[in-house]
Amino acid sequence: MTIEELIKKSEEKLVKSFEKADEVSEYNQEKVLKAFHKRGIALRHFNGTTGYGYGDDGRFTLGEVYADSLGAEAGIVSPALLSGTHALTVALFGVLRTGDSVLCVSGMPYDTLRGVIYGEGNGSLKDFGISFECVDLDESGKFDKESIKREIERIGNSLKMIYIQRSRGYELRDAFTVAEIGEICAFVRERGFKGCIFVDNCYGEFVEKQEPCEVGADVAVGSLIKNPGGGLAPTGGYIVGKAEYIENIGKRLTAPSIGNEVGSYAYGYRLFYQGLFLAPHTVNQAIKGSLLIGQCMDELGYENFSKLDKTPADITRAIRFDTAKQLCDFIQSVQEASPIDSFVTLEPWDMPGYDSKVIMAAGCFVEGASIELSADAPVKPPYTAYFQGGLTYEHCKYALKKMLAKLL
Repeated sequence: MTIEELIKKSEEKLVKSFEKADEVSEYNQEKVLKAFHKRGIALRHFNGTTGYGYGDDGRFTLGEVYADSLGAEAGIVSPALLSGTHALTVALFGVLRTGDSVLCVSGMPYDTLRGVIYGEGNGSLKDFGISFECVDLDESGKFDKESIKREIERIGNSLKMIYIQRSRGYELRDAFTVAEIGEICAFVRERGFKGCIFVDNCYGEFVEKQEPCEVGADVAVGSLIKNPGGGLAPTGGYIVGKAEYIENIGKRLTAPSIGNEVGSYAYGYRLFYQGLFLAPHTVNQAIKGSLLIGQCMDELGYENFSKLDKTPADITRAIRFDTAKQLCDFIQSVQEASPIDSFVTLEPWDMPGYDSKVIMAAGCFVEGASIELSADAPVKPPYTAYFQGGLTYEHCKYALKKMLAKLL
C-alpha cells in the first residue's frame, strides 16, 4: 500500500468523525459570534493604549468576550500573561492563601508546573505555605472517586481548591471530556466541598460544545498561543470564571490596590479579537489533522491516544514508538513540514522545567505556538511523541506524508 492509498483509506474511515468535528465547529462559531454581538465589538476596541491603560475598553471588553465564549461570568485576557504556566500561576496565587490546601484529582501536573508547586526558595506555593497533594488516576486513566473522597475527608477544612488538568501532559491517557469534568465537579460538591474548582483547560478550548465553566468549574485557564488565539494571537493568556475569583486574580496580576483597572498594550488588540473569532474553525482543522494522523499510525500498528473510537477531548495526540530514533525521526519530519525553519536539524536539549532532554518541532509563525503544527517529546522510555495543532487540515496532511515517508 502506498502512502497516498493509506491516507485515502484512513480518510474514508473518518467520515463520521469529521462530520462530528464540523458540527462542533459550527456550534462554537455561532457561540463566539453571539459573544461579539452581545458586547457590541467595534473598531475602537482594537486600539492600543499606553501607560496605566485606564479606561482601556479594548482590554476590558476582550475579557468579557472570552468569558461569554467560554461560559463564564468574568474574564481576564492579557498579553502580560506570558504562557499557560504563567496564567495558571497568577490564577493559583490569586485564589490561594497561606495555610490553604489544594487537591489535584487528575494525577501529577505536567513538568513545567511542578516548580510552581513544589519548588524550593523560588516563590512556589510550597514556599508560601500552601499544600498541594495529588490523587493518581485509576488503571483506566479516569478519576479515582474513592481515593478522591478519602482525601477530601482527610484534608478537611484547609482544602480550598480542587485542581483538574484536562489535557494529558506527558502521560499516556485521553484528555478529560467536559462531561467527565462536570461529573467530578458534581461529585466533589456532593462530598461537601465548597471551595474553588480550578481547571487547566489548555488544548481543550472549542473541542466540544461546552466548556468547564458551564459544567461546574469555578475557574478555567489557558494560553492564547494554543486553541483560543486561533493562530493569530501573538502572545498572552486568559483566565475566566466566577466574578469573585476573577476579581481577586486581577489583584495578583497587577497589584491588590488596583486589580483589573490598569493594563495597557500599545500594539492594539485586533489580533486577539480576530484570533478568537477564528478559533472554532482553527481548532476544527487541528482536530481533523490529529484524527487523520492517528488513524494512519493505527493502521501501521503504532499505539496512540486519544483512541479513535471516541471524539477527542483536546487537540493533542500521543504516539508510542519503539526506539529513540523513530521518535526523533517523527519529530524531525514535523519540523521539515513546517513553513518556518523547515531546514533546521533538531537536537534534544535540556529544556527548562523538564527532567530529561526534550526534542521539539515548532516551525511556527508565532514562536512556540502549539495551535500551529508542532510536536515534542522527552527522549526517554516509553518513547512517546506528543503532536498537536495545525492551522489547516491541508498542512496536517502534507506533514503526515513526510512522517510516513520517514517511518516507512
